[in-house]
Amino acid sequence: MQLEFHQVDAFSDRPFSGNPAMVYRLDAWLAEELMQKIAAEHNLAETAFVVREGQGWHIRWFTPTTEVPLCGHATLASACVLFEIYKEPAERLDFICKSGLLRVSREGERLWLDFPAITPSEVGVTLDVERALGVEVVDVLGSNELFVVLESEQAVLDCQPDMVALAKLPWPGAIVTAKGSKHDFVSRYFAPAIGINEDPVTGSTHCSLIPYWSKRLGKTSLTAYQCSKRGGELFCRLEGDRVKIGGNATLVASGTLMLT
Repeated sequence: MQLEFHQVDAFSDRPFSGNPAMVYRLDAWLAEELMQKIAAEHNLAETAFVVREGQGWHIRWFTPTTEVPLCGHATLASACVLFEIYKEPAERLDFICKSGLLRVSREGERLWLDFPAITPSEVGVTLDVERALGVEVVDVLGSNELFVVLESEQAVLDCQPDMVALAKLPWPGAIVTAKGSKHDFVSRYFAPAIGINEDPVTGSTHCSLIPYWSKRLGKTSLTAYQCSKRGGELFCRLEGDRVKIGGNATLVASGTLMLT
């Protein structure tokens, strides 16, 4: 069996920045164990598999070690592949996943994710969190992820977590964020518990970042930058109980996986 794959740098208008994701468009689902092995073989933060279902697409995402319920950058990458490689004619794609219905639309060269908004709730600063992150913390909130507010953009850049300690905390990953200098806010995302020490650019974390910063800054349209080593710019809108996350996507490689 041979399978086509395509690698996309999401949230970037050029190669070698943003967040790389591998995408497979399948005619039918592979065994879950096989999809996990394929993701481990590629060893990127996420490998996405999509199968047509009615008028939409069923999508699943795998890190090198586990399946995850929601991933923004690999959804953006999947839409890029369906639009550019497989010439999907619609201006909007519907994706079905464990987290519900997701949509991606294209407006010029930019793709827009339509995801559920998630409002983080107060947890309070704890020594365990500060020790794991190695920085002084302003506030700690939680939702499906640990959500940590720092004093400044420089504090976000300087953050060097203890990955072993971080993986022991009761969340799959940790968002660190602060008000930005050139953007409304900046962030980084660490998830050693699911096999990703640092994710370069994370669409799904902006489901909670956008409502938080929208309330803090008193605006519904924002710009964001995830200041990892590769880095990526995101354009954000809060629309009721949904968030819109815009970004570019760059196809960088295509190939064939040989399974026989």
